[in-house]
Amino acid sequence: MTESVPKPRTVLKLVLVAFGMFGFGFALVPLYTVFCEITGLNGKTGDQYTQSTVETIDKDRLITIQFLTNNNVDMSWDFRPQVRSMKVHPGELNITNFYVRNPARTTMTAQAVPSVTPFMAATYLHKTECFCFEQQQLAAGESLDMPLRFIIDRDVPPEIETLTLSYTLFDITEQPQDQPAVAAE
Repeated sequence: MTESVPKPRTVLKLVLVAFGMFGFGFALVPLYTVFCEITGLNGKTGDQYTQSTVETIDKDRLITIQFLTNNNVDMSWDFRPQVRSMKVHPGELNITNFYVRNPARTTMTAQAVPSVTPFMAATYLHKTECFCFEQQQLAAGESLDMPLRFIIDRDVPPEIETLTLSYTLFDITEQPQDQPAVAAE
């Protein structure tokens, strides 16, 4: 019985495929962001909004804003909105907070990625301050209240009565080069 030994060329191809798949996994979040910006799908919100004029508030109308939070796979943080929903007037500056806590034994860095539904409503949600604009680093056991300040544009179509703002929290902690990532148990 003869034992077949893989050819070096085959091994090289397999190693290159593995590295390619690993690199593609890291590129997914930026590629997803570009895809959403181009197509307008998934309700990705834009960058920080700066108010150029004083908005008048539409006191005759109320929009319900729902807040949802999710953790990406392997993200162990506690992450939740301090209020699940708010009723707001278009044109009014609104403030709410999100709670986050790192239960891990090490310092971790996270990035929140927002999404808005219905998708067409994303253009009417203007965030003036958001924890999603920056990476969040927490030491082991540390917690934080993260602010969100936003305005719903007065031009929001009348058929939009409820808007859902969802955040997914990703672990973007860099692993030391000499230590592989530890799989969650």
